[in-house]
Amino acid sequence: MTRVVLAPDSFKGTITAADAAAALAEGWASVDPGADFVHRPMADGGEGTVAAFDAAVPGALRMPVTVDGPAGAAIETEWLLLPASDAVPGGTGVIDLASTSGIELLDELRPWDADTTGFGQAIAAALDYGVSRLVLGIGSSASTDGGTGMLSALGARFVDADGQPVTRGARGLGALAAVDLSGLRAVPEVRVLTDVTNPLTGPRGAAAVFGPQKGLVGAADIAQVDAALARLADLLALDGATPGAGAAGGTGGALLAWGGVLAPGAEEVAALIGLGDAIAAADVVITGEGSYDGQSGDGKVPSFIAGLASGAGIPALIAAGRITEEADTALFAASASLTELAGSSQAALDDPARWLRRAGAQLAGAFAR
Repeated sequence: MTRVVLAPDSFKGTITAADAAAALAEGWASVDPGADFVHRPMADGGEGTVAAFDAAVPGALRMPVTVDGPAGAAIETEWLLLPASDAVPGGTGVIDLASTSGIELLDELRPWDADTTGFGQAIAAALDYGVSRLVLGIGSSASTDGGTGMLSALGARFVDADGQPVTRGARGLGALAAVDLSGLRAVPEVRVLTDVTNPLTGPRGAAAVFGPQKGLVGAADIAQVDAALARLADLLALDGATPGAGAAGGTGGALLAWGGVLAPGAEEVAALIGLGDAIAAADVVITGEGSYDGQSGDGKVPSFIAGLASGAGIPALIAAGRITEEADTALFAASASLTELAGSSQAALDDPARWLRRAGAQLAGAFAR
């Protein structure tokens, strides 16, 4: 009997990691009906972080919450409560920025007005419940507000020269004159999951590298927001060059200022869901993501899974929505591209579960050979 660990990331915007794992299992079972499947859907701090913990941790509870979304309207979302223990008597609250202030929640980009208030409101809800620890995934941000919306929801005040609260989002950062952290909520143990090591400011900073993805247009926009983020760093007594401070439009830096600890997302999720032990007891592991390309290096789920599999002496396989020419497929014993199986990227996007089932069957056949 083949023991197969299923540890894909979400296929961003098309299928969750848990559903991707289920589809891969169905496809594999069509070729190898006696296989034993161990589901460990993964995330690296972005979309699907809450779902990954929910699928892997017995007794996890989804906690509904209403927050201000990045489009400026209220949205219904959830945070996840992990069970209490002697070490964590109040339990752990898992919150991902993607489901509260994420770019996937926008119908159109709002580079100046989207903010992280909703993320902060969900954090506040978990603190109100009484959690002893927070695990925060900060991928897929819609904004470049430096985390000011989040910190405001936690009690900080960001004011202009007249002492009035600045406008939300990147738009308000330009008028920022002072920061009052006296009302900021006490920080519990906070682990911040991210696959980004960019600093807050400069040519590799939040505005320069990620601002265009969120709608900033041209050098003038980027320079304006970068200067505002530098001013924010000064007011928060934060070193803007700190690796990871530029994650999620500067939310990484804001969480450092609050007292959080940045951690590699995939590594932290894997440890908390027991992925290493699952792989050590398996015959093969399958991972995947929407686009396996030249950026899927250190810190991303597939390369991290490949490293764990290599250490355990078992083969790793990958299924991805697309696999580009520059992707390092040598990490894997076999690969399957949904785009190639479906005949086009659009066909793969329209029905990812169908093509993941096909990919699972293809990978089972390759493994058997």
